[in-house]
Amino acid sequence: MEMTTCTGFDDKRARLEEDLAALPDAYERFGYLVDLGRSHPGLSAEEQTPERKVEGCVSNVHLLEALEDGRCQFRVEADSAIVKGIAALLCDLYTGETPECVIAREPDFLEEFGITQHLSPNRRNGLTQVYKRMKAFAVQAIAAEEAARS
Repeated sequence: MEMTTCTGFDDKRARLEEDLAALPDAYERFGYLVDLGRSHPGLSAEEQTPERKVEGCVSNVHLLEALEDGRCQFRVEADSAIVKGIAALLCDLYTGETPECVIAREPDFLEEFGITQHLSPNRRNGLTQVYKRMKAFAVQAIAAEEAARS
């Protein structure tokens, strides 16, 4: 099987690791995520449609997926700053990546970075659901590309 190259993703992951390593405790990491959620461009009310709602999240989370020039684009809105921050973190990591990269790079390293250990089970589940939606979108994008070639 061919190894998927994800240089952009790997670079973003390394920068995130550096940013988080500079934060000495879970409290400051949560502050980082809240700030990210508050500053991240979200979705307008019109973009928050039922089909964009991420099921399995306690908070209301809406994910907008698009494919532009063969690259995935993700934007998110949530009614909680911490949830939006966590989802925005995923959006930042996966936006601009190929569908193959979105599939190949699981966000399991977030535990290693100290993000998931201090989340409630509901928030961890929400994070998982957001990534599952991103991955499902990537799978559909690959299938559509393959169908277009046939």
